[in-house]
Formats: sequence, C-alpha cells, structure tokens
Amino acid sequence: MITFILCIKNRINYLKKAILVTYPDKFVIQEALGLAEAADYKVIKLVTQKYLLRAKYGIGSGKAEELKNMIKGINIDAILFDEKLRSVQIYNLAKLTGVEVIDRERLILEIFNKRASSAEAKLQVQLAELKYEIPRAREKVRLAKIGEQPGFFGLGRYDVDDYYRMIRRRIAVIMKKLKQVSKRRELYRSKRLKVNLPLISFAGYTGAGKTSLFNILVRESKDIGKGLFTTLTTTTRSLKLSESKVLISDTVGFISRLPPYMIEAFKATLEELTYANLILLVIDASEPLENMIRKYQSCVNILAELGVSPLNILPIFNKFDLTNMDEIKEKMKVLNMIPEDVVITSAKTSYGIDMLISKINEMIYTRSLTKSALL
Repeated sequence: MITFILCIKNRINYLKKAILVTYPDKFVIQEALGLAEAADYKVIKLVTQKYLLRAKYGIGSGKAEELKNMIKGINIDAILFDEKLRSVQIYNLAKLTGVEVIDRERLILEIFNKRASSAEAKLQVQLAELKYEIPRAREKVRLAKIGEQPGFFGLGRYDVDDYYRMIRRRIAVIMKKLKQVSKRRELYRSKRLKVNLPLISFAGYTGAGKTSLFNILVRESKDIGKGLFTTLTTTTRSLKLSESKVLISDTVGFISRLPPYMIEAFKATLEELTYANLILLVIDASEPLENMIRKYQSCVNILAELGVSPLNILPIFNKFDLTNMDEIKEKMKVLNMIPEDVVITSAKTSYGIDMLISKINEMIYTRSLTKSALL
C-alpha cells in the first residue's frame, strides 16, 4: 500500500507545468487539454486567440507580451502552442518568455514516444520525428548558432548541410526497416487470402473505445486508458463467427489536424484499414453533437485518404451506458445514418456485443461488400 501511494505521489510530482495557447473554441480547447494531459503536462493557465499563425510569435505581439508578463513569478516548464509553428517562431517566443515552446506537432510526437512499445511503433515514431525536423533543420541550426534558447539545445556543433544530411540518412535507414515490416504484412495477407480469412479492422477517433471493444470480442487484454493514443501498434486476433473465422485488428486512433507526414509514418499500421473487408468505425455516443460531428468527419476524411470504400464501413455508437437511445437516434439523424446500418454498444456493460457480432457476420457473409484493393 505504501509503495502504491508513493507511486501516485511520484506521478503527481512528475507532471510538468505548462501554459496552453490555443483557439477560443470548446472542442479545440478540450482536445488540446487532452493532448497536454497525455504528454504529462499540467496546464495551469489557458491563453486563447482566434488567429495563431502570425509571423513573429504565432500569436500577436501584444498577446506575446501578455504571455511574458503572465509567466513572471510562476514556475513553468513549457508553453504548449496548439498550432504548427516554424522554428523561427518557436525561437522568438522562447527568447521573449525564457521558456521552452512546444508546438502541437511536437506535443503529439512526445505522446507517440511515450506510448510506443513495440519495435515497429518506435520506428514509426522516429520516422515522424525526423520528418518533423526536415523542414526546420536549416533554420534550427542557424538559430542555434545565434544563441541557445529553451528548446534549441545541442545543435551548435552542426553545420547546416551536415545536420540536414544526417536526418536524410536516418530517414532512409528507418524507411528501409519499415519496408521490411510492410513486406512481412504483405506475406501475411497473401497467406490469409489463400485460406480465405476475411479481415476486419477497428477505426475511429482516439479515445472512442476501439481497444475496449476489441478486447471484448477476442477476449484480449490490451492496454486501455483515458489518455489519447493508447494504441500505436496494430494487433490482430481471430474471431469465431457462425460460418467461419475472421481476423480482427485494432489500429491507432485518429485525431483532428494530424499532419500528412504522421499518417505516412504510420502507413505500415494504417494500411491494414486499406486491405480490410470491413471497417468498424467506433464513435463515442456520449459526446456533445458538435464534437461528434467534427470527430466523425475527421475519421471519414482520413479513411477516404486511405482509399477505404464507404460501403465497407460499419458505424458503431459506443459508450451507450453514458447516454440514451433517444439522444443517439437524434445524433444518427444529424449524421444522415440509417439506424438499421448502425450498431449501438457499451464496452463497459457489454451491451450490444451480440448484435455487433451478428452484424459483422451479416456484412461479411450475407451482403456483397466492395472488394478491397487486395482482392
């Protein structure tokens, strides 16, 4: 018991203190706070501005001075900036405030780093980090030589071209390793086709409950949590249906404003969605309608980018234990969904699991799904 209490205390003490700069929008604020928490930051102050893409600091000069004064007398570890910043903007804001500045993309990469457990996930995160660095490399080295500021450590020894070439070399090495992973997946898919085992993949916004449903269906015990991006590695297991077996996969969750290079870095994982016979798109039914619409649209857009046919998608309204049927039906209507084409579940109470299995069985063996690119 004493050890447990000490672990909790250490966890609380470990949280880094931060000021969060974001847009004055409830959904955006909520998501940004979720990202901060997932990266072990405790947000002690919130600063909002409608436009975060100004040339010098990202925020306006007046707001930047306000931020500088706000920090005086407060012990802050970082300023979290909920937008993509150029190196010079990060440098300028860090120089003005004397505090390390972490933009949205860097923050997501910190979470990825924290969550990556398998060798494949670690390679994918390294690739995403290097691709984050590429457009900033030349500017970052130049700024580091002017004088080190928070967040610009250890670059003084590099010449610009040397640093740039080093990143390119490392990207090439990781890409080669990930290609080998992809080849292994292709071999696996080829074997699957020979034995005629359909593939089903979970998809959805991070935190919607994909992994919880996956655990129930296949009697697995994958890590679940309230934090964002709990799952970074694809896990595939078999599921017994009435007529035969199918393979079912759990994949990394989506998030809004996820840069294309991050999606590309996780291509080896996300390509399972491209080749799946059926996508189980998990939606958090308990969320406010406006949030649900935004998250649903983000998922649909990413699936479209991956070339997934809408005919192969089964929407699942999860977390029924936190809402009611009338509310869900109203949300379906707004999203132009037909109730018969949707499954309502609760991973917490196991409500709707039998219906979900029945629907999977129907769509795999009864309906004529659009053939995947693999077939």
